[in-house]
Amino acid sequence: MLTQDDLNEVEEIIEEKTKNLPTKDEFYKETLRILSKLDDLEISMDIITSRQSEHSDKIEALEKIHPQGIHTATI
Repeated sequence: MLTQDDLNEVEEIIEEKTKNLPTKDEFYKETLRILSKLDDLEISMDIITSRQSEHSDKIEALEKIHPQGIHTATI
Protein backbone atom coordinates (compact mmCIF):
# COMPACT_ATOMS: atom_id res chain seq x y z
CA MET A 1 0.00 0.00 0.00
CA LEU A 2 1.18 3.48 -0.81
CA THR A 3 2.04 5.89 1.95
CA GLN A 4 1.37 9.59 1.92
CA ASP A 5 5.05 10.17 1.17
CA ASP A 6 4.74 7.88 -1.88
CA LEU A 7 1.70 9.80 -3.08
CA ASN A 8 3.48 13.11 -2.57
CA GLU A 9 6.46 11.87 -4.55
CA VAL A 10 4.23 10.68 -7.39
CA GLU A 11 2.48 14.04 -7.40
CA GLU A 12 5.83 15.87 -7.60
CA ILE A 13 6.95 13.68 -10.49
CA ILE A 14 3.70 14.30 -12.37
CA GLU A 15 3.93 18.06 -11.79
CA GLU A 16 7.54 18.10 -13.00
CA LYS A 17 6.70 16.12 -16.16
CA THR A 18 3.62 18.18 -17.04
CA LYS A 19 4.70 21.72 -16.05
CA ASN A 20 5.44 22.72 -19.66
CA LEU A 21 2.16 21.44 -21.07
CA PRO A 22 -0.49 24.04 -21.89
CA THR A 23 -3.74 24.22 -19.99
CA LYS A 24 -6.85 22.89 -21.65
CA ASP A 25 -7.99 26.44 -22.47
CA GLU A 26 -4.59 27.37 -23.90
CA PHE A 27 -4.57 24.22 -26.00
CA TYR A 28 -8.04 24.87 -27.45
CA LYS A 29 -7.25 28.55 -28.05
CA GLU A 30 -4.08 27.66 -30.00
CA THR A 31 -5.89 24.90 -31.89
CA LEU A 32 -8.64 27.33 -32.88
CA ARG A 33 -6.03 29.86 -34.04
CA ILE A 34 -4.33 27.23 -36.23
CA LEU A 35 -7.62 25.99 -37.66
CA SER A 36 -8.60 29.56 -38.46
CA LYS A 37 -5.35 30.05 -40.39
CA LEU A 38 -5.93 26.80 -42.26
CA ASP A 39 -9.42 27.97 -43.18
CA ASP A 40 -7.98 31.27 -44.46
CA LEU A 41 -5.41 29.35 -46.52
CA GLU A 42 -8.12 27.18 -48.03
CA ILE A 43 -10.10 30.25 -49.06
CA SER A 44 -6.96 31.82 -50.56
CA MET A 45 -6.18 28.65 -52.49
CA ASP A 46 -9.72 28.61 -53.92
CA ILE A 47 -9.26 32.20 -55.12
CA ILE A 48 -5.84 31.46 -56.60
CA THR A 49 -7.09 28.32 -58.34
CA SER A 50 -9.97 30.24 -59.86
CA ARG A 51 -7.69 33.01 -61.13
CA GLN A 52 -5.20 30.49 -62.51
CA SER A 53 -8.00 28.79 -64.42
CA GLU A 54 -9.14 32.12 -65.86
CA HIS A 55 -5.59 33.00 -66.89
CA SER A 56 -5.08 29.58 -68.50
CA ASP A 57 -8.25 30.07 -70.53
CA LYS A 58 -7.07 33.52 -71.66
CA ILE A 59 -3.62 32.18 -72.62
CA GLU A 60 -5.18 29.35 -74.65
CA ALA A 61 -7.39 31.86 -76.47
CA LEU A 62 -4.40 34.09 -77.24
CA GLU A 63 -2.36 31.12 -78.45
CA LYS A 64 -5.13 30.29 -80.92
CA ILE A 65 -5.05 33.85 -82.25
CA HIS A 66 -1.23 34.08 -82.15
CA PRO A 67 0.22 30.63 -82.83
CA GLN A 68 3.91 30.39 -81.83
CA GLY A 69 3.69 33.92 -80.45
CA ILE A 70 3.30 35.50 -83.91
CA HIS A 71 0.25 37.37 -85.11
CA THR A 72 -0.92 35.71 -88.33
CA ALA A 73 -2.01 39.02 -89.92
CA THR A 74 1.60 40.27 -89.95
CA ILE A 75 2.98 37.29 -91.88
